[in-house]
Amino acid sequence: MSRPNAPGLIDARRRGTSPGDRKRAREALRPARLRTSDLIRLGGYGLRLRPLRAVLSALGIAIGIAAMIAVVGISASSHADLDRELAKLGTNMLTVSPGKTMFGEQATLPDESVAMIKRIGPVQSATATGVVGTAHAYRNDRIPAAQTGGLSVVAAKLDLLDTVGAELSRGVWLNEATDRYPTVVLGATAAERLGTGPTVYIGGRSWVVVGVLQKVALASELDTSVITGWPAATTYLAFDGHPTTVYTRSVESQVEAVRAVLGATADPSAPSEVDVSRPSEVLSLRRATNATFTSMLLGLGSVALLVGGIGVANTMVISVLERRSEIGLRRSLGATKGQIRTQFVAESLLLSLIGGAAGALMGYLVTGSYALTQGWPTVVPPWVLAGGVGATVAIGAIAGLYPAIRASRLAPTEALAAA
Repeated sequence: MSRPNAPGLIDARRRGTSPGDRKRAREALRPARLRTSDLIRLGGYGLRLRPLRAVLSALGIAIGIAAMIAVVGISASSHADLDRELAKLGTNMLTVSPGKTMFGEQATLPDESVAMIKRIGPVQSATATGVVGTAHAYRNDRIPAAQTGGLSVVAAKLDLLDTVGAELSRGVWLNEATDRYPTVVLGATAAERLGTGPTVYIGGRSWVVVGVLQKVALASELDTSVITGWPAATTYLAFDGHPTTVYTRSVESQVEAVRAVLGATADPSAPSEVDVSRPSEVLSLRRATNATFTSMLLGLGSVALLVGGIGVANTMVISVLERRSEIGLRRSLGATKGQIRTQFVAESLLLSLIGGAAGALMGYLVTGSYALTQGWPTVVPPWVLAGGVGATVAIGAIAGLYPAIRASRLAPTEALAAA
């Protein structure tokens, strides 16, 4: 709004007084600038003038944003649960094993291959097992040597369980106190064939059974294995220390890159004699679902924001039509077109902000409630919440711009006459 004229200053300007007086005279004629606090009060006044319409409009915006966030959040929670299940299928696991030499003989991996593989940047973990080919496990010392039951005696590193995702059905896993003594953990199938006795017979002595594994989906060869510690196999079974299978977990996005260098890293002197498994087909499936999820997110978000923007525009157009007399009165009192435009844009922004914030909260609560009933982790990406509110405010500003321009173009006499 304009400040009242200062007659003394205007008269001084007419008389051609000093430049300082003329400057003060010009400033007295300039319209006052609206501060941020003034804009907030004006916007709030416009919404309080018709509270029911403002509440219904904000509710419409909130429902649209809540629907978008809830659908995205529920999809993200479901996707997180799917990722958790797919991770159990070893999407980022690769195995390394010795291949054949150029003369067709069985190659061997160097003793230090595991340590060298762990130096690869994207590799998160690496462990190994080594088959003790000269040893077999029996239920007791009265079983004929030829009746091996198809079981293997395997030396294992202590971090094997974590890397392959294995779990125990009973007992405990090997540790630093037991892996150097005659103790074993039985695979699920090995336990069925050897019975549930406290000991098994290997290499002319009894070995204490300290645990039994559940079936291992990612390394089914462990199901038919009798597993002992690396030091114990070396001490009691003349194990040569060469790993026969190396299991690696890598950053998922770098699995192919890790695979490309695994052979040369495991055995730099003969990389062609190393066999490296292919990445799981589930990895491709997981990436495809991620792409589909992103496309769905963009579609749903666009529709919800469009609905919210139309609601804001509708509210602001009606507000201009109903407040013509107010606009005319303010123009008559000296309000400029820019101030009228700013007032209505501020109302639009405030309405959008209230609706967007309420919608974000509603969407988060709906997502959490539904995910809880399904046993899923509650996942609502922070950028979705922030983006929903931010985009709503931006859409609200654009939607309120046309009504604001229309309001500013009303001539004072026309607005008052229409009222």
